Amino acid sequence: MKALKSLSPLVAVLCALFCLPLALPLAIAAQTTPTIPNGSAIEAEVRKIMTNTHANGMAVAVIDHGKVGYVHAYGVRDAKGDPLTPDTVMYGASLTKTVFAYTVLQLVDQGKLNLDTPIKDDLDKPLPTYGPDPVFPDKYGPYKDLADDPRWERITPRMCLTHSTGFSNFSFMEPDKKLHIHFEPGTHFSYSGEGLILLQFAIEHGRKSQGLGLDVGDLTKANFDRLGMTRTSLIWHNGQDPNVADGWNDQGQPEPHSNRTKVRAAGSMNTTISDLSKFTAALVTGGGLSAASSAEMIKPQLHITTVYQFPIFQPDIPVSEQRKDLYAGLGVVVFDGPQGHGFYKGGHDGYTANTMVCIKASQRCVLILSNDVRSEAGFSELVRFILGDTGVPYDWEYGDYAGKS
Repeated sequence: MKALKSLSPLVAVLCALFCLPLALPLAIAAQTTPTIPNGSAIEAEVRKIMTNTHANGMAVAVIDHGKVGYVHAYGVRDAKGDPLTPDTVMYGASLTKTVFAYTVLQLVDQGKLNLDTPIKDDLDKPLPTYGPDPVFPDKYGPYKDLADDPRWERITPRMCLTHSTGFSNFSFMEPDKKLHIHFEPGTHFSYSGEGLILLQFAIEHGRKSQGLGLDVGDLTKANFDRLGMTRTSLIWHNGQDPNVADGWNDQGQPEPHSNRTKVRAAGSMNTTISDLSKFTAALVTGGGLSAASSAEMIKPQLHITTVYQFPIFQPDIPVSEQRKDLYAGLGVVVFDGPQGHGFYKGGHDGYTANTMVCIKASQRCVLILSNDVRSEAGFSELVRFILGDTGVPYDWEYGDYAGKS
């Protein structure tokens, strides 16, 4: 006992030297998950951003610990001045891709698809021998154009979901309007809606003997129904609901809400902030997927080595300038920041601006839908205001084009 007492001053000194440094990282870690502002503070910030960007409408949802919390809409939905509400139908744009990827992983869980089995093995005949859809001739790519390029045989579902098929964004954007493979599939990230459309084709025209030949619209509707997303669909016919958002371009010119007459995995979803917040909560918690598929979706899959997302087919920047944590996930982009591992996805056209940013550890997300593309210029500021510094790579996402049509 005397020996122990004689050691106590030494123990105290050692603790002062070594215990305090151990406690500091814990304190620092606690500070990396800031308190989410209250509703009135969020509203004030949104209105400030709308004023600064001249945006007409924005809708915002916040998920905290996997639960939908704040859901609100601001501004107007159309040129008449009708209010934008949490139940106003808005264009989901490329957030459709994330919904599709989630649906694909359910098929993986069911054993109907394998992410690394070439798509050729899911089809009954060679891809270039399929003609256009008899109802919607432009629903899928012109696969006959690939007849002289055997590289199509190496394309897998994983490549489609990581934007590494080698296709342009869409074949109609090619100078000759034909479908081309621009690099060895699986080797580079280059944004391609055409790649997701190919995977949709494989699901809808794949071998029934392995459980394919399924309508992607029906598959996604089953998820929407399960999650209570009653006003979300990959098809939209104008006139079916008056509470729908028109859009505004970067010149402040309005544009009527567009019909979406065919299911397109790359971007045909119409939704509401109330509905899509439910999907976002399921996504960040892994609801509806196996633990393995949930982890696979947001795992770093393919390193992104370009300075910006657009234009496509950019050269790699020097290794020293590449962001080491920037990767394609499956239907999302993943990164590591001050609050840990995160993932996000954007959606954009000339009249629409959307973003979804999630932090996995805290199961926190911000979802923003806007019917005015100009609001996009304030997304980085608003996400930081709500979630704190996440490290989301908006500089790569937008470059100098945030808020521009």
